[in-house]
Amino acid sequence: MSSAATHQQIPPKAPPSIRDGLGIPASKDLLFDLDGIDLSARTLSRKELERLNPHRGEMAMLDWIVWHSADYSRGVALKHTHADEFWVKGHFPGMPMFPGVLMVETAAQLAVYLYNARLPEPRMAAFTRIENAVFRAPVTPGNDLYLLCQEIKWSKRGFTCDVQGFVHDKVAFEARVQGLAL
Repeated sequence: MSSAATHQQIPPKAPPSIRDGLGIPASKDLLFDLDGIDLSARTLSRKELERLNPHRGEMAMLDWIVWHSADYSRGVALKHTHADEFWVKGHFPGMPMFPGVLMVETAAQLAVYLYNARLPEPRMAAFTRIENAVFRAPVTPGNDLYLLCQEIKWSKRGFTCDVQGFVHDKVAFEARVQGLAL
């Protein structure tokens, strides 16, 4: 069975409600306040995301959309890392860590979802720029990486968003990403 099929058939264990032992970083460290957002919610699955995101196979990184604002300018998603993913054996042998570039890619896929959710028909949006990327904590197999995305600029031609990921009580990374509709 492929790892993509495995991800779809075995949903990640729903974490406790917000701030009940999940280990959320302090609000001052996050892009936006998560109070009132149920991080155990699962609004769209990997399969349902296919309608709005073009990524398939091993490059479909998001497992779930957890929450989005009514206007799709902010969102939260979840990536559950598995021991059988393609990067585990080589990055790094004996001490696997989810590559930073894939953390940013996963968050960019959340940005594409939020971008396409506002359009009458989804468009192919290519990731064109990463700015100010900082990696602060490792993400390892078995971790739930929560992703936050906040729009800076949106037009029919593309988007600019601030993105961030956290695992346990630590911010794992943050960056600004841009995408362009093709």
